[in-house]
Order: sequence, then structure tokens, then C-alpha cells
Amino acid sequence: MCEPINVLIVEDEPLIIDVLKNALNSISESNGRYDFKVKSATNSDLALNEIDRAVKSVPFDLILLDISIPPSSDKRILSGEDLGIEIKSLFPKVKVIVFTSHNNNYRLNNILKSIDPDGFLIKSDINYLKLLDAIQSVLQEPPYYSKAIQQLIRRHISNSFVLDKIDRQLLYHLHKGAKTSEIAELVCLSKSAVEQRKYGLKTTFEVDNGSDRDLIVKAEIAGFL
Repeated sequence: MCEPINVLIVEDEPLIIDVLKNALNSISESNGRYDFKVKSATNSDLALNEIDRAVKSVPFDLILLDISIPPSSDKRILSGEDLGIEIKSLFPKVKVIVFTSHNNNYRLNNILKSIDPDGFLIKSDINYLKLLDAIQSVLQEPPYYSKAIQQLIRRHISNSFVLDKIDRQLLYHLHKGAKTSEIAELVCLSKSAVEQRKYGLKTTFEVDNGSDRDLIVKAEIAGFL
């Protein structure tokens, strides 16, 4: 008897959604073990709607999550990283496979530490056969990491370089041109707390005496914007 697996694909490229659906169908047809019930979302708002429905009914078993998805309309979710953290808190038993085009080690490390995904794939690392292998491995014996992630783990990138949700929100709003007073309201902090956060971020990105623009440039290079 097939095991039902409720799946949510969060990806803003329809062609990639089709590839992922085809991969799930191939796995189902080849081993006859899984019956995938697939839903998809192309942005954060649609994903949150699907998640809300699942919380009230049948939870998801597997999430295929692209990090680079459009933010939610209320800016509570700015990327797939924020969404992944929320998913893990709502569905403790869910298995999450993260996909990303980012190749900056600090950005990858941040995703690895914040979400702790069951599968973590760099898009340039994988082909269709590796995708099939990754999904089956995560379902049967996680984790599954693509080559670049394995190399990252072996190099032991510093654990101290991890930005929390407020740091990422601050960078996002700073990038959009918001002033300190506006950011304080948006992230529910005092202006002094925002300035302290900015100081900490400038230290992290090694622009201690730089401007806000210098911070934004470094954050962009590191893949956080």
C-alpha cells in the first residue's frame, strides 16, 4: 500500500515547479511506495495560505523550498529562509529540502544554521538524477547535502556568522531606503536598538567605520539581499 506524502513546493519559477512535480511522479512510479499529494506556491503569500490550511487540517510531510522567493505583502516573510523557519516551528516532523542559487559560504551557512534542512541543494550542483536521489534520501534517511554544502560543512565556516530574522529584516528595509526611525517601527525596536543592530552588522561584515551603503553592498555580495 502506498504511503501518502503531503508535499508543498515553494518556487517562483513555473518550469522548476514542473520539474519537481515530474521528479515526484517518477519516484512514485518507480518504487510504488509513495503517493504524493502535491500543492505549490509561487510566492510567500500563497505559501502562507497553504501552510495555514495545513495547520487546520492535514500537515505537510515534505516541503521543497526555494530560498529566493518574493516576500510576503506584509514583509513578515522576506525570503525562503524566513518561511523555512516558520514551517519548522509549525510542523516539527516535516522534512524540508532547500534549493538555492546562492554560492556565498556565509549565506549558505546562515541557511544551514537557521533552518537546519533535511536536504540542502545548490541548483548548479544537481541534475535530474541527483534530484531524484536527494528526494528519496530525505524521505528514507536524511540528511542529503549537495557537493558544495558538504564542502562547506567540512571547512567548518564560523558558527558566529548567523543573522537572525530581525537582522535580515533590518538589512532588507535599509536596502529599500528606509530611515532608522522607519525601520524601528517596521521591526518593533527602539531607534537605539536599531542603531546597535546596524553597528553589529557592520562589524560582522567588516565595515566597522563604513556607511549604511557600505553595509548594504557587503550584504549584497554575501547573498543576503
